[in-house]
Amino acid sequence: LSLPPTPVSCSLCAKGGRLLCCESCPASFHPECLSIEMPDGIWFCNECRVGKKPHYKQIVWVKLGNYRWWPAEICNPRLVPFNIQTLKHDIGDFPVFFFGSHDYYWINQGRVFPYVEGDKNFAEGQISINKTFKKALEEAAKRFQELKAQRESKEALEQERNSRKPPPYKFIKSNKPVGKVQIHMADLSEIPRCNCKPSDENPCSPDSECLNRMLQYECHPQVCPAGDRCQNQCFTKRLYPETEVIKTEGRGWGLKTKRELKKGEFVTEYVGELIDSEECRQRIKHAHENHVTNFYMLTLTKDRVIDAGPKGNYSRFMNHSCSPNCETQKWTVNGDVRVGLFALCDIEPETELTFNYNLDCLGNGRTSCHCGAENCSGFLGVRPKSAVVIEKEEKAKNAKLKAKKRKLKPESKQVHEYFCFCCGEGGELVMCDKKDCPKAYHLLCLNLTKPPYGRWECPWHHCSVCERSSVSFCEFCPRSFCKEHDKGALGPSALEGRLCCSSHDPKSPLAPEAFGKMKIKVEPQDPAEATGE
Repeated sequence: LSLPPTPVSCSLCAKGGRLLCCESCPASFHPECLSIEMPDGIWFCNECRVGKKPHYKQIVWVKLGNYRWWPAEICNPRLVPFNIQTLKHDIGDFPVFFFGSHDYYWINQGRVFPYVEGDKNFAEGQISINKTFKKALEEAAKRFQELKAQRESKEALEQERNSRKPPPYKFIKSNKPVGKVQIHMADLSEIPRCNCKPSDENPCSPDSECLNRMLQYECHPQVCPAGDRCQNQCFTKRLYPETEVIKTEGRGWGLKTKRELKKGEFVTEYVGELIDSEECRQRIKHAHENHVTNFYMLTLTKDRVIDAGPKGNYSRFMNHSCSPNCETQKWTVNGDVRVGLFALCDIEPETELTFNYNLDCLGNGRTSCHCGAENCSGFLGVRPKSAVVIEKEEKAKNAKLKAKKRKLKPESKQVHEYFCFCCGEGGELVMCDKKDCPKAYHLLCLNLTKPPYGRWECPWHHCSVCERSSVSFCEFCPRSFCKEHDKGALGPSALEGRLCCSSHDPKSPLAPEAFGKMKIKVEPQDPAEATGE
């Protein structure tokens, strides 16, 4: 492949000067625009580093020989004229159609640059613009809008199609083992026998004194004394009430019941693929890498997990709620453990069915909860508020409405800051998992391209010199120090004596514009001071 053309201006500010050039494409930047030092050796831009390539029907700027930058469209090699297909070209080259002149040519990635809406940077640098080039600019702008409209129409159609029916999955009626995972089958002699009789009014029913039901064992038709009259075989007979998959407001797809359900009644079994712990970790890792946020995994035993994502029944559509009307129960059916969903209360027809996921937070991201319950915790995996907590919050809210001099002491509650601890700006942030640490950071400020996997502690808890656990911390940046490097590293600042490192001026450790963005932990005032007594 030939080398990319020498750029004359920065891709961000469009000004010339000392430029940092990408090795595989024409992109160039001032090191100052990227907030980095000029690196030694070869360097690749972010798009080339992550493997982003040009694609068919993309409008680009092309630099061919000594000609000016010219707008063109990347073409599928099979759709260009035959004489163009037979032209000599290297592996990795692709044909482009030049606007204005309507010529074709084979080119490589090193000589193209993406065209953006209203782009005139390359035209502004030209000394003279002839009629053909003006025509090329007009055709490129028009074609760009056509492709944009096609793309938006396709996305809208796809969105409408997805809104009419749930994403595809394979419907199954029972758990399907994957890999070495096995489903246990008990011998008839090992299945417990209950004390019910065929003459009982409702043998083995929820109102009976069936020992198997009390111990959450399902009766076996060949073992139960009640025989065909046994009412404790809901899993085996799949005695599910009629349900319907529905589209909810702000919570994706859900499941509602079509008939009335009584408290304690069996609703459905949670089924899916049975996978082991290692396969579960691999699937979660793959989901994080591909930014998948919907999980359907439920722990069955210590070494088996039900994943209803690719395969499952209607139970996979049941949403989470901090105040659910159903609950999961683990029952032993024919010697193996299975998960059933049971009604927690009487449920009216046309009511959405929900249960508490009881999730652990995966990685560093927390999924917001939109259940709308009074005791909603705000996030999946966070314990819902109890009645006592709700009552306290209500009292505190009412107390604030009354005109009082004495201020209520705020309850201690761990929250994360809304601004990056490095740069002080907002946006999409990664939160520290260490207990009581409120710090959050931009991925770019951490020199990361994707969120860290698993439990993660921010740089503030590790010595800036040796990476050991820190004992003293700068309160204005992520620098901190261990016992060995603590001496003389921090000093009091003019801002209430808060400690600061050598990177800050003790007289003015914070810039005025950053003052409102920094959250500094301040000890609560004494009640007497708060009232001025």
